[in-house]
Amino acid sequence: MDKDEELLRGRVYGEDHDHPRPGPKPGRAYAELVGGPLDGLLLDITGWTLDQIDTGVALQTELGGFGAGGRATYDPRPGDSARFDWTGDTP
Repeated sequence: MDKDEELLRGRVYGEDHDHPRPGPKPGRAYAELVGGPLDGLLLDITGWTLDQIDTGVALQTELGGFGAGGRATYDPRPGDSARFDWTGDTP
């Protein structure tokens, strides 16, 4: 794992990189992003319905195949909604 990957692990997607506590917070529900440019980040899914979870997400990232403004798409892993697997990048 390179230094950039180490910085991302255990962090919450969308949390400011210099936030004093960038990790998960008590009382919140998270899904781990697996694979792709956001591998290892946690996605806060607190309050999401099962339909919203089943739909998956397209998350903005500069790290994907389309650079700034692009999105990485993640779908819940069948039988394990605590993990969202990378399915590709989109502009």
